[in-house]
Amino acid sequence: MEDVCGRERKITSSTTSNRKQGEEKPAGNRHEAGDGPAVCSDGAEHQPDEEDNNTLSLISWNVDGLDEEEQPERARGLCSYLISHSPDVVLLQELIQPYTLFVKKHLADNYAFIEGGKENYFIGMMLKKSRITLLDSEIVTYPTTSMMRNLLVAQVLFKGQKFCLMTSHFESCKANAGERMRQLRLVMKRMAEVPDDVTALFGGDTNLRDAEVGKVGLPDCVCDVWEQLGEPEHCRYTWDTHANTNNDHRYKSRFRFDRLYLRRAAGDGVPQLEPDSMALIGMEKLKCGCYTSDHWGIYCTLSAQ
Repeated sequence: MEDVCGRERKITSSTTSNRKQGEEKPAGNRHEAGDGPAVCSDGAEHQPDEEDNNTLSLISWNVDGLDEEEQPERARGLCSYLISHSPDVVLLQELIQPYTLFVKKHLADNYAFIEGGKENYFIGMMLKKSRITLLDSEIVTYPTTSMMRNLLVAQVLFKGQKFCLMTSHFESCKANAGERMRQLRLVMKRMAEVPDDVTALFGGDTNLRDAEVGKVGLPDCVCDVWEQLGEPEHCRYTWDTHANTNNDHRYKSRFRFDRLYLRRAAGDGVPQLEPDSMALIGMEKLKCGCYTSDHWGIYCTLSAQ
């Protein structure tokens, strides 16, 4: 989330007590962890024919785990979206341990989990076991972050092809543009250096403003997936406090904080991954009156050509 600076500083100063408080929170809520997932009303399910197609589906979402309001219900909302869309890859930001444990309890049969940390809040990946084979993973530290941010990288196989998946939660707040741009440079460098026979795909909450991206620039080999799809207006703003009422913001704003970047493989005979579609999810209120997160999630499909 963008307006997160104060809460992050509070967590940093009291790591153990805040973490334990977060772990105890769901147990006292009127919703029990064993309840079924919340029912979301965003229309038909989005499950492609799995085993015989070359389409990779992905969800990237900042789930706002730091917000305790209706957290168990919102976690059930996330599980409901993941079940209905059945993505191959899930890239999540702003996780906390109770939230992660809840999602694992409901989806561990179908997904392998990789976490970018254990304490406070962190990023993570979920890989569909029937479609994605995990080869290796690593956590890359941002040397000058003041918000405990890092980059999670996973080497995987999809349909026999090598992929490098990345997710991150860049530094928040307008004043931290310099650090955010340093993090973008590091990610772009990592993507550009991936071997030619590997497809690199990044998704996450970048907190980037367009002017910041313009100052850094993208390598010629890397494309912004939303731009590649023709800049569809319906999924431009992933952070929209005009429409999303989970938090009471005095000043309303709309930004494209959550972004996907693609570096296609360039080796001879290696299939090229091309973006097919993109949509925002999480735009339906749950029964509790909240949205699943203060960010909209991104659902994207890409096909091997």
